[in-house]
Amino acid sequence: MSLSSELWAANQDLAQVCLEHPFVQGIGDGTLQSEKFAYYVGQDAFFLEAFARAYSIAAAKAPNWQGFTIFHDLASGVLEELTLHENYADQWGVNLREIEPGTVTRRYTDFLLATAWTGDVGLTAAAMSPCMRLYAFLGTSLAVNGIPKHQYTGWIQTYGGTEFQPLTQKLESLVDNYAASSFSVRSTYRYAMSCEYDFFEAAWII
Repeated sequence: MSLSSELWAANQDLAQVCLEHPFVQGIGDGTLQSEKFAYYVGQDAFFLEAFARAYSIAAAKAPNWQGFTIFHDLASGVLEELTLHENYADQWGVNLREIEPGTVTRRYTDFLLATAWTGDVGLTAAAMSPCMRLYAFLGTSLAVNGIPKHQYTGWIQTYGGTEFQPLTQKLESLVDNYAASSFSVRSTYRYAMSCEYDFFEAAWII
């Protein structure tokens, strides 16, 4: 089993509680209150900007050209995802330029950027991989019986669709190529997964 697969398997408990979280289930059945989703959209846009920066930092530190190009490809994918959030923002009346990050958002982005600046590319990939793999898991899980038609259909289509999976696999290939199984890598991956749960919780309780 690859390292990325081992890490994902070791964190299935957190993946499952994220899937069962009422925020995610509300996206799945379309019942999530629009103000909660609007808050999430703004916070996630702020997060994705930091995510793109972390990719760029890792690209600059990549030990070979292959890693450099993959990190840059992934950064481009984040920019496309941000375009989706701009569409959501227009739909829900969110001004992304006026968003202030919440405590949970700031803690997550600070963690990612600190890891990117101070860690090697393997550790950075391990810190970023949970977000991608989890969203692919959530999207495909919510779409397992077909993609429903409601106000959050686009979200499920994005993360449950075939275009998102290759990006997830690219990032996991970086984990496998550059990271080694260690306490630091395992704890970093787990912490990122817990941040994902906290992110949904913060949007749910507003």
